[in-house]
Amino acid sequence: MTQTVATPTTHSAFEDVNVHVWRAAKHLELPTDMVEALTHCEREVVVSLPLRRDDGAILMLRGYRVQHSSARGPRKGGIRFHPAVDLDEVRALASLMTWKTALIDVPFGGAKGGVSVDPADLSGREKEELMRRWTRTMVHVLGPHRDIPAPDMGTDAQTMAWLMDEFHRLEGFQPACVTGKPVGLFGAPGREEATGRGVLRVTVAALRRAGKPVQGATVAIQGFGNVGRFAALAAIEAGMKVVAISDVTGTRVIDRGYTADEINAAPTVRSLAVGDDSTDPILEMPVDVLIPAALGGVIVEENAPRVKAPLIIEAANQPVSTVAADALLRRGVTVVPDILANAGGVLGSYFEWTQNIQEFRWPIERFRIELDQRMEQAFTDVASTADERKISLREASFVVAFARVAESFRLRGRVL
Repeated sequence: MTQTVATPTTHSAFEDVNVHVWRAAKHLELPTDMVEALTHCEREVVVSLPLRRDDGAILMLRGYRVQHSSARGPRKGGIRFHPAVDLDEVRALASLMTWKTALIDVPFGGAKGGVSVDPADLSGREKEELMRRWTRTMVHVLGPHRDIPAPDMGTDAQTMAWLMDEFHRLEGFQPACVTGKPVGLFGAPGREEATGRGVLRVTVAALRRAGKPVQGATVAIQGFGNVGRFAALAAIEAGMKVVAISDVTGTRVIDRGYTADEINAAPTVRSLAVGDDSTDPILEMPVDVLIPAALGGVIVEENAPRVKAPLIIEAANQPVSTVAADALLRRGVTVVPDILANAGGVLGSYFEWTQNIQEFRWPIERFRIELDQRMEQAFTDVASTADERKISLREASFVVAFARVAESFRLRGRVL
């Protein structure tokens, strides 16, 4: 029997995600017991990881792998190395992966993993050993048809190569056991740029939906890692002006907008050859499009009133808090949520996984065409639902995603 249930009070990152899930469930008028089932994680693995340092000392670290749902297929999600990693964060990100994969309609569930460590404090040998130890400890829950990791904050293609090699030593040759690998080691051409390229595709779609021009639109990007960099390059290719970029080294602004060559030549924002240093918060700059592409929780209740951009694209995971998102919505600011905006990464991982299973490599042109089409279709699905139900893009994203997961859950016979 369908019941009306009050939205839970937000206390943690995981509960923050579940607020949106409950809101979606209300729109869909789904049974409360089904919602309860789909707002809990299927499995949580927490392990101790002793790491022998180069100086002979032993560093004790904590590692995680949370599997949120397998209703629509094997779990999928990245691994991050970061000091702030904890169980609550990993739960939240695993849950987001469930809704993200459903939203872009790929046959995956959600998972996430990580280690609470600052990768900048590790030597190359130490980082490799940590990734291999994490893999050895987690191998019983991983596999190409069980749980497929990918790179995330603090990890990269090389890290995934170590993971794959360690998995092969234990389980035999299975390149589909992990995605985001180097192209020279069964990776997919186009995967590295996929998240940033997907961010741009939904940005273009959102501008067109609002009746705003794409050519000449000004963009500010917080974050100059893989996502921010490729989002900037894709924006420039589309004729937009990237006028401000920031990372941990600082913020640079340039009225004419950066060129692709200038972006490609700089490993950090501080090393950009042109532009002026700025002490103004990049999140509060008066631009047409703001793209938070770094950490979560950067736009909160305190600074939301000072955000001037009419369009925010959540390239990072959970960069806008629930309270801030509601406040922005009341002001008429459009926020394209993370489960849609940064879904290009898992879509690219799906393409890589598919190619590994088929043992057939696509040309990069096919990869890009498939990515662009499916990201645009996902935005169309969400926008149509938002317009039909007169709700925000965030609510519409969760409505579309939750409906798909709930239907798979029901058809599998998991609800009595």
